[in-house]
Amino acid sequence: MFGSDVKPWGGRLFGIAAAVMMACGVSAPGTATADTFIPLPGGVITRELADGTTVTIRIDGESAKINPSMGSTPVHRNVWTTGRGSVDLAGPSASTATIKISPGYVVGCQVDIGPFSESSNASEAPSGAGAQQLLQGASEVVGGGITLSAGQAVARLMLDLERPDDYGMESHKRYNKVPGPHASVSWVDETFSVDGCGGYAQARSFILAEVDTTTFIGNLALWGQPFSIG
Repeated sequence: MFGSDVKPWGGRLFGIAAAVMMACGVSAPGTATADTFIPLPGGVITRELADGTTVTIRIDGESAKINPSMGSTPVHRNVWTTGRGSVDLAGPSASTATIKISPGYVVGCQVDIGPFSESSNASEAPSGAGAQQLLQGASEVVGGGITLSAGQAVARLMLDLERPDDYGMESHKRYNKVPGPHASVSWVDETFSVDGCGGYAQARSFILAEVDTTTFIGNLALWGQPFSIG
């Protein structure tokens, strides 16, 4: 079940991919056992944009539950995730800025998904280049099923918002766009399956935020803690 306290999205596409440093050959533990509950610490970062706007991104209330699939084989896992992501602005442009917020999970098979940035949990690109420059290299998936082989990683996007575009055609967005100074999105038992990975698999949440002020566009990402899915 997915919930949000943000208003409907709008604006240009906010692309997502995922940057992953490959480290194949990681030793594989046993297959995930039934009903493995994993509490996760979430995280928080605060950055100041060039125009003086302060951006704070949080992940809290995060947890995961891991189960083998009904196939009961080492290459199948089911994951249920719960959490909340938020973006808060302060400073001279906070009330007039807009926020694009996009949550998701990076999922990898025999891939090190830990070192995304020098600080290991925060990335930023304070420019108008777009969030896709924060996260590069992995495929995007939307929906409940992920198929991976060794050395692969994907960004599993949680938002898929459908609405007619300016010409009345069907349009899909992977983010919510709201006026500042606050936006948040929550998810409860958001489910996805991982198939085909016979080795060690991991996942890691992320919250992407694009902040548009009258003079500046800033893109930031907050990473949750990696966790094993067997």
